Amino acid sequence: MINKLNDAINKADKIVFFTGAGMSTASGIPDFRSTTGLYKNVYRAEEAVSHSFFKYHTEDFFDFYKKHLCFPNALPNYGHEYIAELEKTKDVSVVTQNIDNLHQAAGSTKVFELHGSVHRNYCTKCHEFYGLDYILESDGIPRCKCGGIIKPDVVLYEEGLDEEVITCAVKAISEADLLVIMGTSLVVYPAASFIGYFKGDTLAIINKSETSRDSMCDIVIHDDIVETFKKLNKLSNII
Repeated sequence: MINKLNDAINKADKIVFFTGAGMSTASGIPDFRSTTGLYKNVYRAEEAVSHSFFKYHTEDFFDFYKKHLCFPNALPNYGHEYIAELEKTKDVSVVTQNIDNLHQAAGSTKVFELHGSVHRNYCTKCHEFYGLDYILESDGIPRCKCGGIIKPDVVLYEEGLDEEVITCAVKAISEADLLVIMGTSLVVYPAASFIGYFKGDTLAIINKSETSRDSMCDIVIHDDIVETFKKLNKLSNII
């Protein structure tokens, strides 16, 4: 399957990588649904990432958020770097469910963040912008100089996705020759539904465990993402 994926990458003009939490585990960021993920190992984790929890238990929300969703020292891994390097020779877009900014840190320039980013934070009252450091250095509930509560620009449960990001992501997927799904169980909607817009030549998935969409794919690789990209690089010498 590695050879088949390498051939598909070489043949494609427009490539979209659709990435989930498994993309960043090699950078030290836990995923959500695996046996070592947040939902199985942190009490009430799924509830803590809801809009209701942010609204009614704001201080507890930020305690959870800063401990479990913010990783300011995380660095891009080999997979992020491979994708960014591929952009030098191909038309590459990234549609990601991740909020860690690691694709941009690696050098990718066309990144559509479906669930926002921990690096963007806005006052709910005056809309003043604040970076991640301000959130991490705040005691209790982060507040703006105007007194308003600062909210991370991340999409919580019960919140809708940004319409402009949706439009750009769907356009990139619908125009791609090759769509590579990576590190996601494809159970988070509406994000997972976007792959239905793909009309290109080759649909591939790289994930450690099986997904409900495996049977739809032309290429299925159940392996570690970083190891998969290292094998690809031996064939194509991208990095």
